[in-house]
Amino acid sequence: MRQSAMLIPTLRDVPAEAEIVSHKLMLRAGMIRQVARGIYDFLPLGVRVLRKVERIIREEMDRAGAQEVLLPAVCPAELWQESGRWEKYGKELLRIKDRNDRDFCFGPTHEEVITDLVRRDVRSYRELPMNLYQIQTKFRDEVRPRFGLMRGREFIMKDAYSFHVDRADCDREYDEMFRTYRRIFDRCGLAYRPVEADTGAIGGSRSHEFQVLAESGEDAIVSCEKCEYAANVEKAGIGAGDPVAAVEPTPLVEVATPGQRTIEEVSAFMKMKPHRFVKTLLYVAGDGVVMVLVRGDHVLSEAKLKDALGTPAVELASESTVEAVTGAPVGFAGPIGVKGEVRLLADHALAGITAAVSGANKADTHFKGVSAARDFPHVEYADLRAAGAGDRCPRCDGRFTLQRGIEVGQVFYLGTKYSEALRATVLDAEGRERVLEMGCYGIGVTRTIAAAIEQNHDDAGIVWPMPLAPFHVVIVPVNLADERLRTTAERLHDELTARGVEVLLDDRDERPGVKFKDADLIGCPLRITVGPRALERGAVELKRRREKESTEVAAAEVVERVAAMVAADLAAGVRSRDLDVR
Repeated sequence: MRQSAMLIPTLRDVPAEAEIVSHKLMLRAGMIRQVARGIYDFLPLGVRVLRKVERIIREEMDRAGAQEVLLPAVCPAELWQESGRWEKYGKELLRIKDRNDRDFCFGPTHEEVITDLVRRDVRSYRELPMNLYQIQTKFRDEVRPRFGLMRGREFIMKDAYSFHVDRADCDREYDEMFRTYRRIFDRCGLAYRPVEADTGAIGGSRSHEFQVLAESGEDAIVSCEKCEYAANVEKAGIGAGDPVAAVEPTPLVEVATPGQRTIEEVSAFMKMKPHRFVKTLLYVAGDGVVMVLVRGDHVLSEAKLKDALGTPAVELASESTVEAVTGAPVGFAGPIGVKGEVRLLADHALAGITAAVSGANKADTHFKGVSAARDFPHVEYADLRAAGAGDRCPRCDGRFTLQRGIEVGQVFYLGTKYSEALRATVLDAEGRERVLEMGCYGIGVTRTIAAAIEQNHDDAGIVWPMPLAPFHVVIVPVNLADERLRTTAERLHDELTARGVEVLLDDRDERPGVKFKDADLIGCPLRITVGPRALERGAVELKRRREKESTEVAAAEVVERVAAMVAADLAAGVRSRDLDVR
């Protein structure tokens, strides 16, 4: 492909609206342009990368036995009302009325539509299992779209849904999709970790996220230094920890703490370390209020709290509720002497704590000398805190390391959440009606592109993994007016193209420095420079984008060399690891 014939409007300056690396570089490399907040045009380079991600996904999903469908982007409200999500989903659901005043939505996900399709056309257990997938444009009206493709409103997603007669077969397919996702991200050339995760708004009871590792990642994940266990910090189980150093119990004493509300403020005021504090939080769960206790240096995981309570949602109590339950304003709540019937739930790290500090349920007052066993003996203990670096693994004696990740895919066991609501059933071998078991498997296609850039870039631009690069190699003749350079560059372009290598020939009438800067910005993995001095010696310069130095290669040999390098890099991801689900 000749660069002079392509729409690649590169930019020298960083656009003002771009906040993170992938957003900046995709705009500067001429891959995308913003149309509205969170909505983007894809330009030719961007489309080439997009199609490569899609192709890898299709090949691996087909290999796993899934069948591709294409569902409507605009969905009738009736299906969402059947599932109960029309009212619950929130403002992220873009609701639309047609000319007949009927309600529709632009699908942010397609559980309802796919379940409706299957309930109408699948009658017998003999037709199962079935896994249907699509690659489709979605829309979620994010309250604050930002970071380019990382958190846009319109995006492209691969979503798959599997249907089964029983839980055992659904678990089997879940494991198969887990392995399939590993092959997909291996083939994309990305460093990633599958981690145990919360099921969130989709629902279900089993889930793994696939996190591309990057310092800019929004998600915090922990992984064991000794075994394969990894999880989102909100979900990660925590093994038995190191106990807080024993302190002799002391009498309970009220201490005036005027205006000191937070753990940090009270800790500094009383000159005590945060790990000696009982942090008290009040939540509304269903029709009741629960008081939740965690150690002062720990962070509560709402995902774990929901699991402990067996409820789909919890909400931090309002200031008025806190005052009604404790008799004190926010910042002074504690577990001692609480008014009314309030369930008390504490994290395991507080078990046995003595000589601690808590709120005294009185304005501007805290208790000193709090003892868990003596002062709130009826508390229930559970694993409630978010995991962190150094915590013990729940599966071995290893410790956690903390990393940042970008979620690009997630697999869910849904169970009968949607099939029961939409009455999707089949007849089993005995002729009995069975509600279908379901799994759900999503990959953010456009988000994967952004994550790849967040993981693979330098000060000069993008550094694409070979499988995702818009072109495998860019050829740069430094002086297009020199016939020897031009004809050599064109010959290499034609010969490499004939070998199946994707080549971008920079045939623009630009200075060499401009061409080199654009080549680095666009990020093709290999660059061939055709210059006069090397060519006099019968050679060209070959450089990997990841490396600083170039190597002279005989012009007669460079096609073979480059074709072999491209083939090797593309094959590396195919030899993926089919590990078991941990």
